[in-house]
Amino acid sequence: MPTRRRALARHASRAPRHRVLSTLASATAAILGFAVVAGASYLLLAQNSIERQDISQLVAPTDENGETVETPAEPTDFAAGEPINILLMGSDERNGENGDIGGRVAEGMRSDTTMIMHISGDRERIEVVSIPRDLRVRISDCQMFDGTVKKGWTAKFNTAFSLGGSNGNRAEAAACTMRTVSDLTGLDFNGHYVVVDFSGFIDMIDALDGVPMCIPNDMYSTKAKLDLEAGPQVLDGQTALAFARARTGQGLGDGTDLMRIDRQHELLTNTARKALGMNMLTDIQKLTQFVRAGTESITIDEQLGSITNMAGLAYHLRNFDTSNLVFETVPWQYAGDASGDVVMVQAEADEMFQRLVDDVPITDPEPDTTATATPDAGPSAAPSATAEPSTPATSVPTPSPSATEPLRETQEDILASCAV
Repeated sequence: MPTRRRALARHASRAPRHRVLSTLASATAAILGFAVVAGASYLLLAQNSIERQDISQLVAPTDENGETVETPAEPTDFAAGEPINILLMGSDERNGENGDIGGRVAEGMRSDTTMIMHISGDRERIEVVSIPRDLRVRISDCQMFDGTVKKGWTAKFNTAFSLGGSNGNRAEAAACTMRTVSDLTGLDFNGHYVVVDFSGFIDMIDALDGVPMCIPNDMYSTKAKLDLEAGPQVLDGQTALAFARARTGQGLGDGTDLMRIDRQHELLTNTARKALGMNMLTDIQKLTQFVRAGTESITIDEQLGSITNMAGLAYHLRNFDTSNLVFETVPWQYAGDASGDVVMVQAEADEMFQRLVDDVPITDPEPDTTATATPDAGPSAAPSATAEPSTPATSVPTPSPSATEPLRETQEDILASCAV
C-alpha cells in the first residue's frame, strides 16, 4: 500500500519555521475554507419552515415569440475586491457530547487551535496561518457583553480564549482571542470569526463520507482511541479526530504538540482536496448536507452568517484552485526557560503579518525545479543550514492546465497519489 503523503501545505525555508496545527485544525479549515464560504445552503435550511411557491415564470420577461428571456443574476460578493480575514478557533470544551468524545478532564472554555484565514481580494488565494497555543504573548484586555473588562497579562496564547470564555459565552471567547490577535499582528478581521467543537468536526467529516489519508506507519494511542495500520485509508469522523488529537503512543513521535504537525497538515489539506473535488461549492445538495452536519457546533459572526453574503462569496470562490491553498505557522522558537513556552521570531513574524495586511502571498514562489541546472548555480543551490531537519519537503499539486480549469481531485486520485 502507498505510505507517503502528498500535501498542499508549502513550507518556507526560513528558520525556525515550525508548523503546528493543533487539535482541531482540520475541523475549522474544513468548515471555513471549503464549506462555510458556500453559505447559500443556509438559505435552504432557513426556508424549511416557510411556505413558498415560485412565480418567476409568470412574471419573467418574454421575447417576441413568447419565450422566457433568461436573465441570470450574478451573486454579489459583499467584500468585492477586498481581502477577508477570518479568525478560526477550535473549541476544546469538555461538556455534553464533547465531554463524551474527549473526556471530561476540565471545566471551562478552552481552545487549542487558532488560525488566521486570509482570502485574497482577487479570490485566487487562501492562506491559513496557525498560531501556536503555547506562544508567549501579551493577552489583550477582554471586553464582555455586560460592560465589564477582564484584564489581560502575558501568558500562553490560548489563555485568551479561556479568559474571554469565563462567562461560558463562545462569542466573548472569540472576541478576546480576536483582540489579542489583532494587537499581535495588526490585522483587521472586521469581526469575522468561526468557532467549532469536537462533535462538529466528526459530523462534517462523516458528511464528506470520510477523508482519504496516506498513513506512513502503524499508529496506536490508547488515550486518543486511535488504532491505524500503515497504508492508504479513508478515515471516518471519529477516527479522523483521533488522528488529529493523538500525541502519545506507537508511531506518534515524542509526545509533544509539535510532533503532530505533519499528520494535521495532511488531514487538513486532504479534507480540502476531497471537498473541492466533490464540487462542494457548486453542488447545493452536497453542500447542504455538509453544512447541516455542523450547524449545531458552529458559532459564527452575523456578517459571515448572512445568507446573501455567504452565497455571493461562495459564487466568487467557485473556481478556486487548491494549488493556491497555503498553510503556515507563525515563526517561533523555544523561550529557552523551563516554562515550555515558545516566542515569536519577531522579524520573520512581522514580515508574515505585513504580507497579510498588504494582501500579497505570504510565501515566495517555489523555484522552477524543471529548469536545467547550470554549473555556476553557486551556494544558493545548497540547502539552508538553518532549515529544520526533521521536516520533510512537501510537494505541491501540479498546477491547473489553465486558469479556467481549477485543480480538482477525486478520492481515488488522492489515494493514488500516495507513494507505493
